[in-house]
Amino acid sequence: MEFEERKIIFHGSNFADFYLEQSTKVQEKIEFVLRIIRQVERVSKKFLSPMSGTDGLYEIRVEYSSNIYRIFCCFDNGNIVVLFNGFQKKTQKTPLKEIEKALRLKREYFELKKTQENESRSN
Repeated sequence: MEFEERKIIFHGSNFADFYLEQSTKVQEKIEFVLRIIRQVERVSKKFLSPMSGTDGLYEIRVEYSSNIYRIFCCFDNGNIVVLFNGFQKKTQKTPLKEIEKALRLKREYFELKKTQENESRSN
């Protein structure tokens, strides 16, 4: 079976807001990593890895000029990557408030999707 390129979508404006705050060079590096996620069937853990104990939450890893950036996401239907929020990582541990925000956005995304599916069935 041939690999189908993944689709990347945003939920809400959190990721876009984060992206627009970054320098052009950081934006280019983020785009490079997103292109890998879209086009490569088996993405290296260097770029994409599951967050343990978070029920399907992943983090996209971007490094540029000794700075570390993280973007939280999840998969939907196996081939859609939903981006939630991003931040610059300044400590060894990922900030709990960023994980909680991503989990809230993930719940919100799937609740909205379910509502839309129910509405389309009833029309």
